Amino acid sequence: MAPVTSLSDSVQQQLTSAISAALPEASADPLLRRSDRADFQANGILALAKKAKANPRELATQVVSHVVTGELIEDVEVSGPGFLNITIGDRAITETLAARYADTDRLGVSLPERTGTTVIDYAQPNVAKEMHVGHLRSAVIGDALVHLMEFAGETVVRRHHIGDWGTQFGMLIQYLDEHPHELDHKASEVTGEEAMSNLDRLYKAARKFFDSDEEFKTRARRRVVDLQAGDPHTLATWQKFVDESKIYFFSVFEKLDMEIRDPDIVGESGYNDMLDETCRLLEESGVAVRSEGALCVFFDDIKGPEGNPVPLIVQKSDGGYGYAATDLSAIRDRVFNLKADTLLYVVDARQSLHFRMVFETARRAGWLNDDVTAVQLAFGTVLGKDGKPFKTREGETVRLVDLLDEAVERATAVVGEKAEKVGLSEQEIEENGRYVGIGAVKYADLSTSAVRDYKFDLDQMVSLNGDTSVYLQYAYARIQSILRKAGEARPAAHPELALAPAERALGLHLDRFGETVLEVASAYEPHKLAAYLYQLATHLTTFYDQCPVLKAETPEQVENRLFLVDLTARTLHKGMGLLGIRTPERL
Repeated sequence: MAPVTSLSDSVQQQLTSAISAALPEASADPLLRRSDRADFQANGILALAKKAKANPRELATQVVSHVVTGELIEDVEVSGPGFLNITIGDRAITETLAARYADTDRLGVSLPERTGTTVIDYAQPNVAKEMHVGHLRSAVIGDALVHLMEFAGETVVRRHHIGDWGTQFGMLIQYLDEHPHELDHKASEVTGEEAMSNLDRLYKAARKFFDSDEEFKTRARRRVVDLQAGDPHTLATWQKFVDESKIYFFSVFEKLDMEIRDPDIVGESGYNDMLDETCRLLEESGVAVRSEGALCVFFDDIKGPEGNPVPLIVQKSDGGYGYAATDLSAIRDRVFNLKADTLLYVVDARQSLHFRMVFETARRAGWLNDDVTAVQLAFGTVLGKDGKPFKTREGETVRLVDLLDEAVERATAVVGEKAEKVGLSEQEIEENGRYVGIGAVKYADLSTSAVRDYKFDLDQMVSLNGDTSVYLQYAYARIQSILRKAGEARPAAHPELALAPAERALGLHLDRFGETVLEVASAYEPHKLAAYLYQLATHLTTFYDQCPVLKAETPEQVENRLFLVDLTARTLHKGMGLLGIRTPERL
């Protein structure tokens, strides 16, 4: 279907024509916005009047004389020093919504004429380590952005840059060779969480030994050289660690109701063959220089506490490669092989300095430029209820699977409390509990601006009241209940009917869905879509209180209100889906 022109775009066009008629030489922008004082308010007259050295109120009156009122703009009046307050006709609201309703797939949301290719780097766990609460935000925010950008027409390439190379694997493999019984005898028979727990325990033991025994540290570093040289035994052990870890990663992402595809997992090891060339290109171009044997990139504005330059070390003095070499090689691969014009990194804010230096190095090398950009979407920390970094009572980092399991358990209890009233089976209680619990965790994260820290409070997250995913899921389920009870009545738009204030407010907000989604996708701000959906559910609650649906005064009004709530349900379903959250039919 053809995209639907929003009410704001239609009004914008009419006002632009009216301004051009009143002030032909002006570059007309009415600066239209939503307003509490009217359906829309135009603020652009003041700036135009200042430029034309005219009285703003008189100019506003002139513009109004050129506005054609009718089905779209029912009324326009001058307010204050020259604002225009615009009222939309009821028929225009209903007809625009009807066009959106007819487009069951996209709800009338347009696709931009030109879209590009974005490589998004998110959900970056480490091989042989259990995922913890610190991995939550990258995964959830990244997954939502993938959905949003693809819906907005962008070609999206997913990349999961897992930690699968480096000194820690020499340490791990050497320790296992010297302590073969450290893994219990059942290790080969288990997979997923239990196997990963064994590997994580092994890693911690190896790290403790590595930090306390210099001779072992030397042997472990020699094993890194063996790994890099492709020694068959070392490589085979490393591959087992990677394969076992991937099985675990997939199980965690399945709990998170996220699709992670194996070809999208390209870890640090995936760029090994490019590291030498990356260093050579940087050194030959003069972007990087040798300093005390290491290959470094220096920056005028980045200095240490004593004022000394802090370089980006691309290659260490012993010939080993740092994270910078891998990240720069990944940029080359993504720009020249994947043909990306945007590189988006969903990475913890604490790594901001590293990425700032990496991006600047890539720009100096010519790999990034005005046409190819890199952006770090830096996110804040997950805090406990006490406002401190989220830890267990023993001071350990919280395992992600434990956190998700508890969320599902809490949500299942909430769903179970209402199950008898709704008539849910045990299977539905279990399934809906999973959707509600995981949705609660995701929404709490996504409803907060990525750059901010947020408190992880399960009691609040699974609450039926307030700005929670459960509130939105119940709003959707409530509409489905009304539609089931409607009997012979069917949703149908009736543009000839006058709309009550709550109907108008709901309708005008529904019309904002398209502009909100496209704005959120282009600015990488999923929290604004969460805010839109919460406001939509709030408008729906007011509508329920003031406008009976099945007991409306006439059959036509029943159909029109069913149409309004059904479009609201579709918008909630689509919007929540773009955030990666399910909307159960019955709750």
